[in-house]
This record gives sequence, structure tokens and C-alpha cells, in this order.
Amino acid sequence: MSAAGVPPAPPSVRFSLLRFAIVACLLLAVAFFLHARGEFEVTAKAAPLQAFPTAFDAWDGMDVPIPDNIKEALGKGDFMARRFFSEQRVPVDLFIAYFPSQRTGQSIHSPKNCLPGAGWLPVESERIAVVVPGRNPVQVNRYVLGNGRARLLVYYWYQAHARTVASEYWAKFYLVADAARLNRTDGSLVRVMSPVLDNEDVTAADARVQSFIRQVTPQLDFYIPL
Repeated sequence: MSAAGVPPAPPSVRFSLLRFAIVACLLLAVAFFLHARGEFEVTAKAAPLQAFPTAFDAWDGMDVPIPDNIKEALGKGDFMARRFFSEQRVPVDLFIAYFPSQRTGQSIHSPKNCLPGAGWLPVESERIAVVVPGRNPVQVNRYVLGNGRARLLVYYWYQAHARTVASEYWAKFYLVADAARLNRTDGSLVRVMSPVLDNEDVTAADARVQSFIRQVTPQLDFYIPL
């Protein structure tokens, strides 16, 4: 009991308050740096995402239209949604959102806020590293969503300047650091999804998605500036 007669907050509440304070400080730092240096911001050049290959290795893809309301919510940037098939004919969806600048309110939105919906609810969530030969591992968020008996496997990460991170808080930190160091605020979100078939274990879907990530990662360097 405190001196005022009020019991101290439980550890979970104190942790939530600390987390909120950290996020608030990061957002304030982002706003300060972007406002202070925005007038002279360096804009990186990148190939348009629509030029992303529709076929590579064992994968063939087709564009998936992005609804106008989604484009409006995303804001100003370059976006691509494409569905790929391998010989097994099980789809893997690739979505890339690239923002040349993240000042004046333009910033990457976390998919975890929009993934649940239309009956889809999170079943599993964790952060893992996907090993890519000859490169640093790709740090990703891994989600399994459920809708009745249906399951959907989702991987996503933030990528900028040859760096991949899963944590949105680290993504904000690096946004501030790069704004100060490079005077650049460009960045991207990469999301890969595939259904978990009725006759397969989720580990088989994991293997499919991770194989796709290993093959698609080298292609990203041409469309997400280093």
C-alpha cells in the first residue's frame, strides 16, 4: 500500500504504461526529426513496383487489384499485390508497400491492425528469422489466422536501406536514426501469405512461404532502395 493509501499498479499495468511511454517518445522523435529535416530530405530512386517480375525461378504470378479504399488508407506510395503459383498450384500472395517519404503523416501501418477481419482471428503469432543463403536472415512476424476451419499463414516485415526488422518499434527507431544520419525516411512493408490446406500441416505451409521468401528476397533489392 502506498503512502496515499492506493495500492501500487500490478506489473502488467506498469509494463503497458512503460511500453506506451516508449512508443510515445519514438513518435515524438520521429515528428521532430522529420519536421526539422523534411525540407531537404533525400529521395531515393527505385524501380516501380509494377516492374517487379511476374515470374522467377519456379513461380509464376498475376496482379491482384488493390481496392480504391485500401489505396486511400495507405496514402502516397508505390504498391503492388501479386499472386504467385508454383508447380504445386498453391497460391502465395505477395504485397509490397513502398513509401518514398514518411513525413507529413505518411507512414507504414502495421498489418496486425488490419489482418483480423471478415471472421479471421489470430491463432498463432511469433517472430522468427528466415534463413536466406548468402544474406542476413530476414526477420519476420509470423501469424496464423483462423476462420472456421480455414487457416491462413501470414509473414510480414519492414524493410529499408538493406535492413529487415519485424518489430514496428525498431522500424520507428531506425526511421528516426536514418532521418538523422541519411536524411532519408523512405521504407517499405513486405507481406507474404498462403492458405494452409485442409490436408496439410501448417509446417508444410511454412516451408512453402519460406521457400518463396528465399527466392523473392534478391528481387526486392531492385525495388526497395538500399
